[in-house]
Amino acid sequence: MSERPANPARGPRRDDLRVLIVAEHASARFGGEAILPLQYFRRLRARGIDAWLIVHERTRAELSELLANDLDRIHFVPDTRWHRLLDRWTSRLPQRLQNFTTGWLLRLLSQVMARRIARRLVRELDIRVVHQPIPVSPKEPSLLHSMGAPVVIGPMNGGMTFPPGLGGNRSDDTPFRRFARRLSGVMNLLLPGKRRAAVLVVANERTRRALPPSGKVHVITLAENGVDLSLWTPAQSSEPRATTRFVFLGRLEDWKGVDLLIEAFDGLPAPQATLEIIGDGPMRAPWEGAVNRLGLQSRIRFLGWKSQSQCADELKWADALVLPSFYECGGAVVLEAMACALPVIALAWGGPADYLDDTCGILVPPGPREQMIEDLRAAMSRLAESAQLRRELGRAGRLRVVEHFDWERKIDQILDIYRLATDRADVSISFPATHRESAPLQSSPEQHQ
Repeated sequence: MSERPANPARGPRRDDLRVLIVAEHASARFGGEAILPLQYFRRLRARGIDAWLIVHERTRAELSELLANDLDRIHFVPDTRWHRLLDRWTSRLPQRLQNFTTGWLLRLLSQVMARRIARRLVRELDIRVVHQPIPVSPKEPSLLHSMGAPVVIGPMNGGMTFPPGLGGNRSDDTPFRRFARRLSGVMNLLLPGKRRAAVLVVANERTRRALPPSGKVHVITLAENGVDLSLWTPAQSSEPRATTRFVFLGRLEDWKGVDLLIEAFDGLPAPQATLEIIGDGPMRAPWEGAVNRLGLQSRIRFLGWKSQSQCADELKWADALVLPSFYECGGAVVLEAMACALPVIALAWGGPADYLDDTCGILVPPGPREQMIEDLRAAMSRLAESAQLRRELGRAGRLRVVEHFDWERKIDQILDIYRLATDRADVSISFPATHRESAPLQSSPEQHQ
């Protein structure tokens, strides 16, 4: 199989499409899901498609720089004093409380204001389809209904549970999580955007099951993440090194499992490997403390937050990515590492298991803590001992990303979804099967139980 170069001009022109993208943020700097609306908007515009974007004011400076030629097509939700007040309260709360308290109120306020702008633009600009790509959570209520144009929501990715046996806060059977699920059901009844959408797009079957009950609505499966193959590229040359360089990339949250990774790394022979941890977050200080207690400061380095282009450079010169996260819905970094021709070690749980198999990485089964540590250590040892294995897995991963997860291919597919939404017909569409699918996936009008 040969690599297919990205070609923004390929595919049919959709001259009659007029698309409005509505999102909380569109940013390459914020990280996470904020990159998705930005990618949709600028790639649609690169194809000459009439598209507009509604986002919050806080991304104006970045978008003015990135999208100067299309700034007149971007409408900003103003940063009100209520936004600033809620933002201050949210920053003081633990992460797990933010999404269901002041953080949710902050997003709701932005949606109320964005909906008002969107309804006006639908009338004034003859918008044919409204697309809400984030939040990606299937349980997050949407206010985008009765817009005067069909609404597409997604791709969404969620419905995650913790692996069994972790206990404590790493368990799904806690009073807080039970309350959050009930609250989500009530809010989706009161705010019916997802129940009235023309098309809901989900990343996997797990997310489909997590959707709120809906009427006769098309549900289509499409990967949440795509890869910019012009940014995430392999190194031009591979100089042999005596020491294998492992990299972790992500926000330093408890559920990322870096504590498991540090303990697993402690058992590797000293000359065999180094580990660089890229990212920031509330667990950085405790995990740096663990590294110091184990005396691993010379072999494990914390590099802090880096921009997308800096992360791409770091991955380009690494030997393997390790992502021991046990609550990873998507795992875009897995695809980015694969695009850089790196083998990936990850837990066989959630998003990474949608992308990886033994042809391009090593999936570690979730289980008791000590067993996961031992399995992570064994996987790192296996890659450290064989440069040939690293090259073979890396090449296979790169080819898989080119074939299935190139952003340009994803734009081809989202255009077909827009067409389905605007046609308002009882039809199905299918996309080429990925390595996890035995047959093309189809949309279906269905009632979710």
